[in-house]
Amino acid sequence: MKLIDDLIESVKENDASVKNVTLGVSWTAVNARYCGLAKTYGIPVKHGNYVTDMGNLTQKTSLELAQYAKSWNLTEAGIGVAAINSMITLKKELIDLNAENFVLEKGRDKKVVMVGAFPFMDKLKSISKQMIVLELDPYQLDAKKGVLPDSAAEYVIPDCDLFIITGSTLINKSMERLLSLARKSKPYTVVMGPSTVMSEILFDYGADMIAGAEVINPDAIIRKISQSGGMINSKNCPGEIAFKIMQK
Repeated sequence: MKLIDDLIESVKENDASVKNVTLGVSWTAVNARYCGLAKTYGIPVKHGNYVTDMGNLTQKTSLELAQYAKSWNLTEAGIGVAAINSMITLKKELIDLNAENFVLEKGRDKKVVMVGAFPFMDKLKSISKQMIVLELDPYQLDAKKGVLPDSAAEYVIPDCDLFIITGSTLINKSMERLLSLARKSKPYTVVMGPSTVMSEILFDYGADMIAGAEVINPDAIIRKISQSGGMINSKNCPGEIAFKIMQK
């Protein structure tokens, strides 16, 4: 898991005591030096397949929790990715750019491959030349509508112009493979979403743009996550979260 190891190595100097770990239905938060987010996967879990040391996570440091990102228990892995995000110091000079508008313009009349269900996917599909969505859920597959299984990645990514990947693929361990496919064929590659680790390390692995989140008001975000909050965006969390962009 070289990508995860490299990300952890790059943030270890920001290790801190963990103030709070919140595991919601949709999102996971780790509040340490900063507040980091990640998508919650793996709920409901098989009986007995619980998080290691549950109830004692605040006795660990964020660097210790970051090791959970390597776990194949995806609930644990989400905690690990949120812990990595809790150690990211965002650069002040990050671009103030609407990522959704950017990818919509970038994808106009282009072949697009998307991993993850983004809110703007219908808009993008309507203006793109072709759009394919790679989906893990077998019940969502529909080849006529361009929704293909993840196993199609090797066939469709090399042929696309724009590749959009959710940052939560770091949790299920598919990000490194997907970025390697994009690096070979060189479509414009965007990693985005609240789970995204805002690290230049991702550029080394093939990303061209990274769009992630900065939690401005941890207490408010944690409260919404603990109350089974759904979408985390500027509309639902005004003044509580800011979305930032880095370009290669």
